[in-house]
Amino acid sequence: MRYVSTRGEVAELHFDDVLLAGLAPDGGLYLPAAWPALPPLDELRGRPYAEVATAVMWPFVEGTIGRDDFEWIVEESYATFDTDEVCPVVPLGATASAAPLWLLELFRGPTLAFKDVALQLVGRLFDHVLAERGSRVCILGATSGDTGSAAIDACADRACVDVFVLFPDGRVSEVQRRQMTTVDAANVHAVAVEGTFDDCQDLVKAAFGDVGFRDEVHLSAVNSINWARVMAQIVYYVTSHLAVAPDGGPVSFVVPTGNFGNILAGWAAKRMGLPVERLVVASNRNDVLTRFFTTGTMELQEVLPTTSPSMDIQVSSNLERLLFETLDRDGATVAELMGRFRADGSVSVSTDVLDSLRDEFDCGRIDDETAAEVIRRVHARDGMLIDPHTAVGVAVAESSEGDPSVPVVALATAHPAKFPDAVEAATGIRPPLPDHLADLFDRPERIGHAPAELRAVQDLMRAVLRAR
Repeated sequence: MRYVSTRGEVAELHFDDVLLAGLAPDGGLYLPAAWPALPPLDELRGRPYAEVATAVMWPFVEGTIGRDDFEWIVEESYATFDTDEVCPVVPLGATASAAPLWLLELFRGPTLAFKDVALQLVGRLFDHVLAERGSRVCILGATSGDTGSAAIDACADRACVDVFVLFPDGRVSEVQRRQMTTVDAANVHAVAVEGTFDDCQDLVKAAFGDVGFRDEVHLSAVNSINWARVMAQIVYYVTSHLAVAPDGGPVSFVVPTGNFGNILAGWAAKRMGLPVERLVVASNRNDVLTRFFTTGTMELQEVLPTTSPSMDIQVSSNLERLLFETLDRDGATVAELMGRFRADGSVSVSTDVLDSLRDEFDCGRIDDETAAEVIRRVHARDGMLIDPHTAVGVAVAESSEGDPSVPVVALATAHPAKFPDAVEAATGIRPPLPDHLADLFDRPERIGHAPAELRAVQDLMRAVLRAR
């Protein structure tokens, strides 16, 4: 398998080089040069999660990692979850059209968020590839809350990796912050940036764009700009489909969405042959994606703080991958569109492109008050606590219209204990942290601080790396 950039100006790479590169040198994102087909679903049915994961992902890594090594890496990655199912599905009533509604629990990993599903694997892939090369990298990532803690947990104390995670100061929950800042590992560093998540993400892209700095510190990425993140997320669309559609019929998925990587993985699963009826983007008040799929215009607006902060985003990086595919892989056109968006803060696609996108995607938007009402209602009806991001997805799923025979799966992206204030405000119940995090608020924190300026972040990283 080889990989191409969405901007079409660099040579194709193999998987191991794409893993370490993260962002392409031309500013684009990597995608497979050709999409493989899924194994027949009947061959996957009833098999353990790690076996399904190996079978689904193998075509993407074949030729760069040995099959036995890859099987071992996948098995070890998902042994860190608190259930053998890894990503279980549970029933959750029905939609407005009486379709059965299911909840896909993606928060059963060590940091209680869906990012663990990919990053437990990615951390081990980094270690394996770098050890074989005798190399070391410096990972730089931006987080709106969950990617940072998942990346730090996956990479802490790994021999070949240093990790810097930028997060928006005061715009993540206290649990999210402490999961990043209390890890006692010399190779991980959480940095509070004076700005929004989009500022953090821009700093990461700017650092990768500085070729001299990139080469100096051997920069790599764990954000969903890294193809390996999306690759790993394809798997749970397959396993949940197997669970809720034993006849192999179509399934719809509703995804609380910020940076578009999670739902892009669902699109990739469909592209590989998974029977998917609809993919539904669920937004909070920061509804850049809902506006885009409604109007065809992507426009920057102010980032509003909400009770679902991991979705408080206005620049959804992974949308570029979808546009590349929708535009028949025309890298020059993608580069022109993204350049115009950066320059003007707004860009529109043609009616034909919008119609093509809307053939596969629906969208919906809710506010904090509606999310709180959903949290209350689900708890009262089912005795289940859900976090505010999950509530966004459930609210949009419950209101969806469609074929009542097609199951709908809403993605539960975080454990309610990661957002205890919002859950307690809605239900009067403060969800406890699991035992392995019970002392989180007693652990000392280590936090770096930087303004939203590239030079300041680079100087901080250089100083830390020199000291290390």
